[in-house]
Amino acid sequence: MPEIDARIAALPDKSLLLLDDDQALRTRMGRALEARGFEVTTAESVAEATRLLRDKAPAFAVLDMRLEDGNGLKVVEAVRDRRADARIVMLTGYGAIATAVAAVKAGAVDYLSKPADADDVVKALLATADEAPEPPDNPMSADRVRWEHIQRVYELCDHNVSETARRLGMHRRTLQRILAKRAPR
Repeated sequence: MPEIDARIAALPDKSLLLLDDDQALRTRMGRALEARGFEVTTAESVAEATRLLRDKAPAFAVLDMRLEDGNGLKVVEAVRDRRADARIVMLTGYGAIATAVAAVKAGAVDYLSKPADADDVVKALLATADEAPEPPDNPMSADRVRWEHIQRVYELCDHNVSETARRLGMHRRTLQRILAKRAPR
C-alpha cells in the first residue's frame, strides 16, 4: 500500500494512542501501526489513557469500547477535549448499531469490529470526510462473526457454559458443541 505509506510519511504529527485491555491485540496492533509509520503509545485502561492524555494529546487514537475500568467513549471525549482535530477509531468485540452511533456522536470517525486488521484501521484513520472508508479486503465470514461473539460472551461469563448459554438464548449442549470446534475462517 505505497499510497497509504506516502500519506502517513507526509503527516506532520504521527502520534497515535492505542487503548485496548487485550495485551496480545494491543502488542500486535501497536507493532503493525508502528511499522506503517505511526508513533504509537499504548494503554491498557481508561485511567492509564487519561493519564497519558495529560502529557500529550495524540493526532490519532484507536480505542477499545469496553475496558476493565470503564468505557472507551470517555477517552474519545478526553481526546476531543484536548485536541479537536484528532482522528479516532473505535474497536469493539460487540458490533451493535447503538454503540456505533454513540461512538460517532462522541467524535470517532469510524467504528470497527474486532478482530480488526491494521490495514483497515489505517484506512479508517486516514479517510477524509468526503470519502467513505473502503470495505475490508478480507471481511470475516458470518460464521466467524458468530463464533467471535460467542467466544466473547463466554469470556465475560468467566467460562461458565450454563450462564453463557442462557445469555445467548441457546441450549447448553449446543453451546458446548460450538465451543469444542475450531474457529471458522
